[in-house]
Amino acid sequence: MTIEAMIDAVIGREGGYTNNPADRGGPTRWGITEQTARAYGYSGAMNVLPRELAVEIYRKRYWTGVGFNNVGAVYPKVGEEMFDTGINMGPATAGKFLQRALNVLNRGHSDYGDIGVDGLIGPGTIAALKAYAAKRGAEGEAVLLRALDGLQAARYIDIAEKSPSQESFVYGWLRTRVGALA
Repeated sequence: MTIEAMIDAVIGREGGYTNNPADRGGPTRWGITEQTARAYGYSGAMNVLPRELAVEIYRKRYWTGVGFNNVGAVYPKVGEEMFDTGINMGPATAGKFLQRALNVLNRGHSDYGDIGVDGLIGPGTIAALKAYAAKRGAEGEAVLLRALDGLQAARYIDIAEKSPSQESFVYGWLRTRVGALA
């Protein structure tokens, strides 16, 4: 799937403007929170945030700017998963999920060494991903997706357990975000 198609899918899933008082993201349009829009220089009302700006933010903040495009070059579906998780939980969280999974899938360092779990997708993470892909092939992508989905699901449950006001979102998160690419 191209980045354009991924962005269109997210915008379609996220819809237009929302401002649910229970949503910690606050006012949101096209899935872009007010805080994120302001970080990209937008100063207008969130209910009229231009779609073109949302597309630009998605491309820079959640794809090329954080290196998820490099993940997608190795394993396209994992790149898509990183993009989606990064949007919903933050790019650093998505990056940490990938790094943690790669570290426990290296068979005690016999396939490649452990990497730092800092959430940044740099050369070390990409090298580990390439080594994993060389060892595990196409099947490895499916297994890695399962690991990422498991970490994501566990985080949603943790969020709701720590903040019961978020329970109203868990069903939707699990329905639309976890395992959607499997």
